[in-house]
Amino acid sequence: MTERTVTRDDVTLACHDRGGDGPPLLLLHGLAGYGGEWDAFARQLGSRFRVVTVDQRGHGASTRRPADVSRAAHVADVVAVIEQLDLGPVTLLGQSYGGHAAMLVAAAHPGLVERLVMVEAGPACTTPETVADIGAWFDSWPTPFASVSAAVEFLGGGPVGEVWAAGLEERADGRHPRFDPDVMVAALTDNTHRPWWPEWGRIACPTLVVLAQSTIIDDEQLDRMRRDRPDSVLVGIPGTTHDLHLERPEALAELLEAFCAAGAAHR
Repeated sequence: MTERTVTRDDVTLACHDRGGDGPPLLLLHGLAGYGGEWDAFARQLGSRFRVVTVDQRGHGASTRRPADVSRAAHVADVVAVIEQLDLGPVTLLGQSYGGHAAMLVAAAHPGLVERLVMVEAGPACTTPETVADIGAWFDSWPTPFASVSAAVEFLGGGPVGEVWAAGLEERADGRHPRFDPDVMVAALTDNTHRPWWPEWGRIACPTLVVLAQSTIIDDEQLDRMRRDRPDSVLVGIPGTTHDLHLERPEALAELLEAFCAAGAAHR
């Protein structure tokens, strides 16, 4: 795995090029996540893709307090990663907040995205109540965590808690998040101003939407996604919650490979 750095304006983005002999696959994590959360998923793919992950602005090893946390800034970051690492056109896969960013990139830059995979993400706007709830959750974190086991337990236990805990920064007084909660809230707030149905409707590339059994995407949104783009493929993974890429990485890998194979067969 090769560490790469992409710089755009005043922001430095930490990327990891995991190699592989196949077509380029760029992975975008969700809010408060980090590129390393895709490790288990990438292992499932072996060398069949050239897998690249990125810590999005405000997250992980990238610039922690960027001046701009808008949706437009995130889209421009993804474009910079694709262009500076010479990846395009890519299969672009994002989870949750990263899935929303991936959708916007595919809509605005069709020449850079060959396929789009959105995991637990959709075009509807985020409600202010959701932002407030997430902000309150961040405020409830008993940081610094005294130990990895304490972090794992608080952050949900099992593979989800383990991956979230692995993303913490170890300091002398304990383990801290590698993000600032106010930056996360500001970034998510930019998604509350309007829905993104025009962008969803403009996407021209093959699109796979992967949903958890306990999905956060409501039926009204799903119905409109199907209605506005009947060519898109919507698939659920049983026994999963919002972080399905951590709970069942092998199932997500199987869906991705089948989706890519189907597209290749239709050429």
